Amino acid sequence: LQKDDEIEEGDLPEHKRTPPQVDFSKIDPSKPEELLKLTKKGKTLMVFATVSGEPTEKETEEITSLWQGSLFNANYDIQRFVVGSNRAIFMLRDGSFAWEVKDFLVNQERCADVTVEGQVYPGKAAKKDGKGKEKDLNDINPEKKKKKEDKKPAKENNKSNKNKIEL
Repeated sequence: LQKDDEIEEGDLPEHKRTPPQVDFSKIDPSKPEELLKLTKKGKTLMVFATVSGEPTEKETEEITSLWQGSLFNANYDIQRFVVGSNRAIFMLRDGSFAWEVKDFLVNQERCADVTVEGQVYPGKAAKKDGKGKEKDLNDINPEKKKKKEDKKPAKENNKSNKNKIEL
């Protein structure tokens, strides 16, 4: 018999639920994504997606809304949050579906990249440099690095270099 004040397992906050038991004997060690899928089952997980080109926040809103609609029609319980002019977060109630969602997103024309659990997957619209190689998607702002390398410290502007004036 259950007391009235007890909360059912499904209604508990995620951090208080007992995690599902993972049967490691059924996991193929050559497929690390399978292990991640099993360990994320029933847990909320966020998938980050970048829209290619230089879209406005409104364009990103429209494009990612179409993606969300397609995923919703495929029975994925997913929420979408636009977090910049070209970036959106897709939040899944069941993290084990994140890799299926990633597979869908990377095949979209305007998808530059998708990030799941810190791993960046290039999308259909991933930029390639002149040599046909994909650029490093983990470089946040490669242009800034170049500018810093070109500058040499100007000794004449260094305040600690000037002679002290006695008062």
